[in-house]
Amino acid sequence: MGETRADLWSHPKLVSAVATEDWGAVFRTYRQLTGLSQTKLGERVGLIQPEVSTIERGRRRVTSVEVRQRIVDGLRIPEHLLATDRPRAGSPVPALAVPGPGPDDDLLARVTSVVDGEHRVDAVTLDWFDRLLAEHRRAEDEIGSRPLVGLIRQQLRTVVDLYGGARGPLADRVVRLASEHAQFLAWMAQDQGQTAAALAWYDRSHEWALEAGDTNMAATTLSMKAHMAWSGGRGDRCVRLAEAARWSAPGTSLGVQGMAAQMAARGHALNGDADDAERLLDEAQELIGRAAQHPEDEPPWMYFYGETWFTLQRGMAALHLRDWKVAITRLTVGLAALSDDYRRDKTWYRACLAHALAEAGEAAQAASVALAAVPDAADIGRPHSWNELHTVAAVLMRRGAKEARELVAALRAYD
Repeated sequence: MGETRADLWSHPKLVSAVATEDWGAVFRTYRQLTGLSQTKLGERVGLIQPEVSTIERGRRRVTSVEVRQRIVDGLRIPEHLLATDRPRAGSPVPALAVPGPGPDDDLLARVTSVVDGEHRVDAVTLDWFDRLLAEHRRAEDEIGSRPLVGLIRQQLRTVVDLYGGARGPLADRVVRLASEHAQFLAWMAQDQGQTAAALAWYDRSHEWALEAGDTNMAATTLSMKAHMAWSGGRGDRCVRLAEAARWSAPGTSLGVQGMAAQMAARGHALNGDADDAERLLDEAQELIGRAAQHPEDEPPWMYFYGETWFTLQRGMAALHLRDWKVAITRLTVGLAALSDDYRRDKTWYRACLAHALAEAGEAAQAASVALAAVPDAADIGRPHSWNELHTVAAVLMRRGAKEARELVAALRAYD
């Protein structure tokens, strides 16, 4: 593209890399956009070519304040893109500026020495990676998956590299941590409609989970494959995979069992089996209720399960069963209780509520809900929420509702 490109520092990949201070990604993206060689880029930032290469490949972390400043000055990175102590309005990844994911100076030195291979893996370093992944999961709820994929891929590469320096039980922890990263990558690929990539990551996660003896993750990967089948309209496959998640990995937590039960309920609802769907939702809710009494026994990725979530799931079941009145009631109640931190999920359930309203003949209310969801659906809800809003427009048009034109116009404006 050439280094004179005027909008260089508005490129989303470059902005995201700077915001997370992923200097390897900054170097790679900057060179892709400008055509610079590693040698030429090194001249700008005061590093020799091998140093640029090791940073790009994630083999070296930039921990020195002086080197960081040379990079900022040499590449002329605009000040407003650099991380500050609090989130910035308009930042592409504002939720990454969460309290506490970054280590203090002593822990940073310890983690860096482990990542650089100077010291063997220790429990403290793995504890920090566990915490970091948990923060990224919560960030994804608010900002969507796209800004995080590259970052999590790099984290996974780092975790895999730690395996050679791990001994005994720590080696199992590294494999478990790799499995959790792969599952998160699978979820984000699924969120972006990349089915083949999602399945590949779920398979990798499942394999690593079995290797590490992590029955909770092994069952979860099968449940999430069931979710993919449900998303694709394949009710029978959803039920089969959910049942496999329930019975193929004995010893799972109550929450993970509840997840599998509600996934099976989704499949039955999709197939029009109301009795089985309600029975399994009741069972799942009872399991999750018991799990809530002992949260310390649940894996970290179960943080979002609760009463609000089940209200929304019952609304989705009613939507599949074409019980529009019940769907509207449950989705409305669930949305009112859902925290704004779950921006992506709120967008999805609003689109589903608009669908139920449109099918119930409440055209004006359906259009109002749908129009309010359009900006977020365009930003973080593609393809799922976005496609659901197109379905709402189609239902309104089929019913001859005048509100359909306004919704179609709004969708076109963001296409």
